[in-house]
Formats: sequence, structure tokens, C-alpha cells
Amino acid sequence: MEETLWWSKLLLISAAIAVFLLVVSPLGYKYGSIDLMSSLGSLMLAIVVALLVLFVSFIMLYVCLSSELVKDRNLLLVAIGLSMIPLVAVGPLIIKASNVPRIHDISTDTESPPIFHKLVALREGAPNGLEYELKGSAEELKNAQLSAYPELAALESKLAVPEAVQRAENTLLSMGLELVHTDVNVGVVEAVATSYWFGFKDDLVVRIRPQGSGSVIDLRSVSRVGQSDLGANATRILKFIAAFDADQ
Repeated sequence: MEETLWWSKLLLISAAIAVFLLVVSPLGYKYGSIDLMSSLGSLMLAIVVALLVLFVSFIMLYVCLSSELVKDRNLLLVAIGLSMIPLVAVGPLIIKASNVPRIHDISTDTESPPIFHKLVALREGAPNGLEYELKGSAEELKNAQLSAYPELAALESKLAVPEAVQRAENTLLSMGLELVHTDVNVGVVEAVATSYWFGFKDDLVVRIRPQGSGSVIDLRSVSRVGQSDLGANATRILKFIAAFDADQ
């Protein structure tokens, strides 16, 4: 009776550990069990382990096929499949991080960004502040954003301010954001987006000002944690504009 070899079992166990770290690391941070750096460190460990398992498993798979070690071959195939999970889950994020600027504060108005109201208190203690600047310079942040996201601009609407405020609320809710504050008189809607995986929170403010019989709408979306938002804030603003525009 054929017995499995120790290295095939070890590779399978290592692959399972990589998947375990992939799941537990972000959830640990999300629910307050570990800090962010420990969570990210564990996640990177999962990637390293998965890469090693994948590399070694393909080499040993050749050995198994040459020696007709059927059970070991099957274990290695499972190990390869498991090791691909962390790489597929995190790989695109790593690639995206290298293709977007390291900024986390995005606005359709880079000259006079919308200000937050109620969310200021809710962000207390967050690593990222609300000063519109990059390395101490508002001009540097403005240039970085305009270079990466030149398509971002204010939205002009035929709706008067009260109607635009209502539509903004509905649009944010349809996007899955949590409404925090609305002031029709000021023309402001504030909401929070929470990522599913790590539970990262990004704060968004919609500023609506009268323009003739209609209105002009500006947005600002700011991450509470992280130097880079992986393009999430710009994507969120563009999604809002597309959804708001589609209903007009």
C-alpha cells in the first residue's frame, strides 16, 4: 500500500496555513484583535508562504509524475490550489498599489475642497487627518490627483439644492454607504464607506451649492487609515457621479 511522503503533507499543511493567515489577518484587525501592522505583516507572510509552496510543489509534482506517486501527486495538486488563493486575492491589490499615487484624500474641487462637519468628531484618533495636503503641501496633493485622475470634476445638475440633496442621499445608500449627516440648508451630505475585508473606513462629503436654477455638486472622499487608498476614493466618487447622473 502506497504511503504519502512527509514533504507532500508539509506542503499541504503550509498551503492551508497561508489560507488561514489570509482570512484571519484582516478579520483580526477588523474586530480589534490585532493592530494594523501585525495584520499586514501576517498577510505578507501568507503571500510569501503561498509563493514558496507553489514553487516547491511544482518541482515535486514533476518528481511524483516521474515516480508514479499518485497520493503525493494528489496532495500536491491540492496544495497548489490552496496556495493560489492568497495570490489571487492579494496579487491584484499589490499590482494596483504600484499603479496609483500614494494619496488618500480625493476631491472634485482641488482649489477649495469640501469640508467635513459631523464626521470630524467621528474621525478623532484616526491616523490620517483632514488637512488637504501631501507632505505638507496642498499644491503637491492637487498635482498628484490631477495627474492620476484628470477625469474628476464637479457635477452640474438641473436639480435645485433640496432635490439634489435627496438624490445624493439615495445614491449613497444605493452604493452601500452609511449616511451620517445631512443638512439641506447648508447643502451637505456626509457618509461612511466600510471595506468588507479589513473594515477600513473612508469618509465622504457631498457639497451641493446653487447654480442658477440648478446646482453644482462637489465630493471629497478621505481614508482614515493608510497612505495609499489603492484608488478606492476616486473610484467611489466616479461611481457616485455616474449613478447620480443616470437618475437625472
